[in-house]
Amino acid sequence: MHRRQGNLAVVIGLFACLTVGTSSVNALVFKRDTATDAESETTAPRARIVSPSNGATVSRTFTVEFGLKGMNVAPAGIEYENSGHFHLLIDSSELPPPNQPMSDDYLHFDDGQIAAQIELPPGRHTLQLIMGDHNHVPHDPLVMSERISIRVR
Repeated sequence: MHRRQGNLAVVIGLFACLTVGTSSVNALVFKRDTATDAESETTAPRARIVSPSNGATVSRTFTVEFGLKGMNVAPAGIEYENSGHFHLLIDSSELPPPNQPMSDDYLHFDDGQIAAQIELPPGRHTLQLIMGDHNHVPHDPLVMSERISIRVR
């Protein structure tokens, strides 16, 4: 994970994962969210913020949990079919430009993390996830979460 947003302190938490081998590389690929294979094939992939919930009040240091349906999570730099890694947009009203790697304006979870402990100053903030491919380029079509609002006390 790169620290890419001002003075944010980011501590990473990893959860259950699955090792997947290919003929040329062994990549760490995380299990998808609770979508069944049938659901994954019939619905577009989507990311979601599992926690905190929209409108939640949180302490200055809190955990953001990421969810994903319809595709897998893999570390940056590992090209694996139907996969990507999370980027967290904090207080950003604009989405990253298409067809180019995401900038340092977003938190990059390069190791395929599915949760992070972050610290924000008191006040209202927005959070949104967007998936990037192995080169940090947003997927086309975009795979992202709804933007949520939180209050930090």
